Amino acid sequence: MDKAHFDQITERTGTASLKWDRYPSEVLPMWIADMDFPSPAGIQEALIKRVEHGVFGYTHPDVSFKEVIISWYSTRHGWQLEPDWIVFMTGVVSGLNNFCQAFRDSYHSVVVQTPVYPPILHAPEAAGLQKMEVPFSREPDGRYSLDLDALEQSFQGGKCQFILCNPQNPTGRVFSQPELEAVADLCDRYDVVVCSDEIHSDLVFAPHRHIPFASLRPSTAQRTITFAAPSKTFNIAGLSCAFAIIPDPGLRETFKNQVESFSGHTNALGLTAGLAAYTTGGGWLQSLLEYLTANRQYLQEYVRKNLPGVGFYPPEGTYLAWLDFSGFRIPDPARMLLDRGRVALSPGIEFGNPGRQFVRLNFGCPRQVLANGLDRIALAVTKELLS
Repeated sequence: MDKAHFDQITERTGTASLKWDRYPSEVLPMWIADMDFPSPAGIQEALIKRVEHGVFGYTHPDVSFKEVIISWYSTRHGWQLEPDWIVFMTGVVSGLNNFCQAFRDSYHSVVVQTPVYPPILHAPEAAGLQKMEVPFSREPDGRYSLDLDALEQSFQGGKCQFILCNPQNPTGRVFSQPELEAVADLCDRYDVVVCSDEIHSDLVFAPHRHIPFASLRPSTAQRTITFAAPSKTFNIAGLSCAFAIIPDPGLRETFKNQVESFSGHTNALGLTAGLAAYTTGGGWLQSLLEYLTANRQYLQEYVRKNLPGVGFYPPEGTYLAWLDFSGFRIPDPARMLLDRGRVALSPGIEFGNPGRQFVRLNFGCPRQVLANGLDRIALAVTKELLS
C-alpha cells in the first residue's frame, strides 16, 4: 500500500458521518477517534460480496473468525488464546457498560484513571456504582505515568472493579511491562476484577509494543476481561463489531449472559468486515502505521516551531494527540479553537477534570488535512493572544 492511498481526500460530508456532519461546513473536524482513510480493499470486497448475497438474517460469528483472532494475537502480541475465551459483542462502549452491570452485585465500586476516554468515566455511574477517579502522574516533559500509591489506596476499600485503558486514550501512553506488572501485583493483592480496554492495541509506534494485560501471568488472566475490536485499527467503527477475551469460565459466563440479555447480536456486515480485516489487512496496517508515524512527526515539529506555548508529548500509540493549553490560561481551549480557528477538537474536560486545559486532536487523516488543521490552530492562538 503506497503513501498515495492515505494522502487521498475522501469527501465525507453529507454521508451521515458523525465526525463531519456535526459542525458547519467551514469547520474542520479533528475530534472523534474516526480516521479519514478508506478501509482496506479486502474489507470492501468482502462487504460487496456479502451484500450481493442479499439476505441479512440473524448471523452468528463464523468459526473461522475465532481462528483468525487467535492467529492475530499469537503473531502480533505473543498471546495464545483459546477459542472459548472469545465473546463477540456489538462494541467496546456497550461492553464497558455491560462489564459494570454484570458484576455490580459482587463489586461495589469502579476505579478509573484520569484523563480517560469518556465512556469509561460514565459507565460506573450508569450502573449505579461508586466511581473512584485516580489521576495519572505527569512528568515535567508532559509524559503521563501511573500513580501506584494512589491506585493502591483506591483498591484498599475492597470489592473493586478496575477499568484499565491501554494504549491509553487520550494521553497515548503504551504502558511498559514493569508498569503493568506493578498494577497486576495490586490487583492480585486486593482481589480486583479488571476490564482492560485494548481497542488501540494494534496502533503502537516503535520501539514501544503492546502487552495484553491478561497475558502477564495466570492469576491476572483469571481476573481480567480484555476488550478489543477491528474498528479503530481498520477504520470500521460504524460496522459495530467487537469482542471480549475472558479466560476465566466464571467471569466469562457472567459477562456473556449480560451481553446476550442487553446488547443483542453483532450485525452481519460487521462480522464480515471484521473477519476480512484480520484475514487480509496486515499489509494495509503496516502502511497505516508508517503513515501515522510520519504524521506524528509532522505534528511534533509543527507544535515545536509554530505553537511554542502548547505542551505536547508524542503519543506512543493511538492516532490521538493530547495538547496542553494550560500556559494560555484559556477557560475553554476547544471553544476558542472552534470560534477563532474554525477547527473542532475534543474538549479535554470530557476526559475528566485533569483534562480541563487540554484538547484532543485526531491525526488519523491525510497530511494535507493535518496541515490545514494545525494552521487553523496557530491562527486561532494568534488571534487569542492579540485580543
